[in-house]
Amino acid sequence: MLTNLRLSNFRCYSTLRWNIPAEGAILLGANAQGKTSLMEALCFALTLHSPRTNRLDKLARQMGGQFGISLETDAHTRRLVWDERKLNLQVNGAERRDYADFLSDTLPVTWLANSDMGLVNGPAEERRRYLDFLGSQWHPVYRQALQAYRKALKSRNALLRHPRRSHAALRSYAELMAQHGEIIMQLRRQLLERLHPHISHLHRSISGGTEQVQLLYTPSSTQALSTALEHALEADERAGFTTVGPHRDDFVLMIAGMNAAEFASEGQQRTLAIALQMAQGAMLQEETGCAPILLIDDIFGELDTARRRALLQLLPAESQVFITTTNLDWVGDMPLSLPVQQVRDAALVN
Repeated sequence: MLTNLRLSNFRCYSTLRWNIPAEGAILLGANAQGKTSLMEALCFALTLHSPRTNRLDKLARQMGGQFGISLETDAHTRRLVWDERKLNLQVNGAERRDYADFLSDTLPVTWLANSDMGLVNGPAEERRRYLDFLGSQWHPVYRQALQAYRKALKSRNALLRHPRRSHAALRSYAELMAQHGEIIMQLRRQLLERLHPHISHLHRSISGGTEQVQLLYTPSSTQALSTALEHALEADERAGFTTVGPHRDDFVLMIAGMNAAEFASEGQQRTLAIALQMAQGAMLQEETGCAPILLIDDIFGELDTARRRALLQLLPAESQVFITTTNLDWVGDMPLSLPVQQVRDAALVN
């Protein structure tokens, strides 16, 4: 359970201290007041991942400057400081030298937002980000392989753009990419298999329907990755970047045998996106025995009453739940036992 959050120069907050209610909270306020940034800080402190950006310098109040987060739970105090392009990590005052060590005893997290519709009808990058966010929480080897793969990919792409590139060096980076990329692809397939029953159950529960959901992993090449990279070398040199590999993979969502991005209604797509995100928490709880921290960013106003009721009933009773909203009109007569915390001008209002 999360108990206390302190921020320094994070996003719009110069300083903040929040004694977090045991149940969680509804963060109420107008747009651009800092509600989502509070949840982003919780997410980042627990996962070292922001659902809003891949650049850590953007998390600082003055971009490129320093920021700090301290998050207390009932078991640990986690402290993160970004300074001079380096992230310093501590748990209970002891330095943690790598991400895997810092994340070894963290709580699972599920993030839901309006932008999640892009998981169904958006570019492949959004679905890869979904898999990487979940995979890195699920399996330590996934995060390690992903970090190593990205490092080799960045070096290979830089070399592909160099006028005096070495083919031996390109093949060396390709070997590293193949080694770690095959691990990522294998774990992604396992991940989708484990997710499928949870997504199917949640989709039926929220929609009230009986439509079958399928998840189809679609790698960028059907060849072994080492072979695909070798065959793509000339095309990569012309393009100036690597055209095959897990960084180009995708998965397709099907409802009743049809591609959801092309044929599903907006309501079906929104329901499927929610099911995808809620399935993360269900799977992680099944794997770890820990209820996820639920971070729900302004989605209830976009759902009809039936879907709102269904989603609220599906929230795990053991989870701390955090919901951002600009108003409480959508609550109506629905039972909602979370305390309301007003947020205004990057400050908590009593």
